[in-house]
Amino acid sequence: MNPATLAASRGTTASHLYALGAIALWALLATLGVALSHVPPFLLTGAALVIGSVPAWPLWRQWRIPLRTLALGVYGLFGFHFLLFIALRHAPAVEANLVNYLWPLLIVVMAPLFLPGMTLRVVHVVAALAGFAGAGLAIAGGRELAGGWSWGYVAALGSAFIWASYSLGTRRVGPFPTAAIGLFGLVSGGLSLACHWLLEPRVALSAPDWGLLVLMGLGPLGAAFFLWDKALKTGDARRIGILSYLTPLASTVLLVLVTGRGLSGWILAAAALIIGAAVVGVRARA
Repeated sequence: MNPATLAASRGTTASHLYALGAIALWALLATLGVALSHVPPFLLTGAALVIGSVPAWPLWRQWRIPLRTLALGVYGLFGFHFLLFIALRHAPAVEANLVNYLWPLLIVVMAPLFLPGMTLRVVHVVAALAGFAGAGLAIAGGRELAGGWSWGYVAALGSAFIWASYSLGTRRVGPFPTAAIGLFGLVSGGLSLACHWLLEPRVALSAPDWGLLVLMGLGPLGAAFFLWDKALKTGDARRIGILSYLTPLASTVLLVLVTGRGLSGWILAAAALIIGAAVVGVRARA
């Protein structure tokens, strides 16, 4: 293997490891969310995002980025969570979550629109569709889905589009240090806390609540975003999008284990679809 090929292979492996690190942290989100379900969602997200930005505070000098880049970051972190909360308030949670998990598929199909020189191959689309089918099984778990229409689904689709376009958009703006993700989280967290102050009732948080909030902030709503940024800057967005379907699977499995329920056939089928899609997508030629 020549040096250029070896370097490219190492870069690809690193990007996959960064993406898997973010996915592993996001898998904790549902379990932590259940434990903190009594906390209003904007307060929960705002506090966690601010906490997640803290490790980057010593690197504040690297936050000197163009306003356009900051706007993109706030669009992604705040816009995604804002619309997702609107969706969960106006549509059944399972169905809204399922629509929201169109974002990995959108990353795959939108990559050529955002990234010059990248083409859409059939194998990536098929793998992404298989991953979405697996995500559907993991999220719905064989339950009967609500058949009625809800405007909440539009918000869920909007949140999916925002996260996909933000993820791809970070490759379109000028290069910026990953430490700037801390600024994205700080500003987005401040906006979420403002929404809490305007829209939600006041609550008193206990010491255990704050402990879980710190864990959520430093993990799923903190370090995960830094790892995700590194993955997108060093890897193939189409492959990373397909890998992302491991998130709902890992999240569901962890929630099942924590609550003491057994693994159902639906989860095993979802695992087969998602893992198969990930293997095919990652091994596909760029």
